[in-house]
Amino acid sequence: MIPKIELHLHLEGAAPPSFIRGMAKEKSVDLSRIFTKGGGYAYRDFNHFLSVYEAATSVLTSPEDYARLTTAVLEESAANGVVYTESFISPDFCGGGDLTAWREYLHAIQEAAERAEATHGITLRACITPIRHFGPERAKPIARCAAETVGEFVTGFGIGGDEMAGKPRDFLWSFDMAREAGLRLTAHAGEWGGAASVRDTIRDLDVERVGHGVQAIEDPELVDEIAEAGITLECCPGSNVFLGVFPTWASHPIEKLRERGVKVTVSTDDPPFFHTTMAREYEMLAETFDWDEAVFAEINQNALDAAFCDAATREKIAKRLEQAS
Repeated sequence: MIPKIELHLHLEGAAPPSFIRGMAKEKSVDLSRIFTKGGGYAYRDFNHFLSVYEAATSVLTSPEDYARLTTAVLEESAANGVVYTESFISPDFCGGGDLTAWREYLHAIQEAAERAEATHGITLRACITPIRHFGPERAKPIARCAAETVGEFVTGFGIGGDEMAGKPRDFLWSFDMAREAGLRLTAHAGEWGGAASVRDTIRDLDVERVGHGVQAIEDPELVDEIAEAGITLECCPGSNVFLGVFPTWASHPIEKLRERGVKVTVSTDDPPFFHTTMAREYEMLAETFDWDEAVFAEINQNALDAAFCDAATREKIAKRLEQAS
């Protein structure tokens, strides 16, 4: 199996449905409405997906819960050949933005990640994210949590949630705080907001990576600017096709962006919600665009170059890729 680097994974969104059902049962919480008869997550559209996501997250109420979640997610990722992953984690869900509570959650997550690395050979780093549709004021304490815990494990800052809520510049205060603390920056854009949302995000928040970013294909000039600036796109093709951003794998622009010189990477976003895995993403890309091992090596190198980790970690991950080649 080809070793893989994943840069765009939401921790709660990667929770296996069986894990959330088990947590709900333990806590006597009725979440039957968010599951299909077959046991998967049930939702109608993207906005309903956000509601189901938050309902699933509601049973994760303690640092220990998040430690167990981290273990379950990393076991699944490692089984799909992932050797390094960056996960979006929000203090909104881990202590409600309270710094003391956040430190406790973070400690539990990091300990679980260290055990997973020792057991499964997968390395995790955290990208802290406010939730866009919670608004810019709610983002400020999240940025403080990120800035106060920056280090070897907490390395990035981004923003997730409903891309259509507000403008990127509304969150400039939080991004400036994160930047000044030494965090590396990314932001979701160009999944639903069109090419303009990508342009606005790059201009107003000065990010080095864009989560999704694929609707930039609508603006050839913007595509050239992204390529020239060396900005990396965290592409999630399976997510985009499942949600109808693009109707088919063949119509997804990841290969066109790559041909135009854009640094593209491959991730799963919220894999059980979108019925995908990193192994399936690779299989579909090979089948749809005839990507071979050389292309996947290029994709992984893009991801390694853009990873929000220190030099020692980057060297360790590079060796894992080399050993498997």
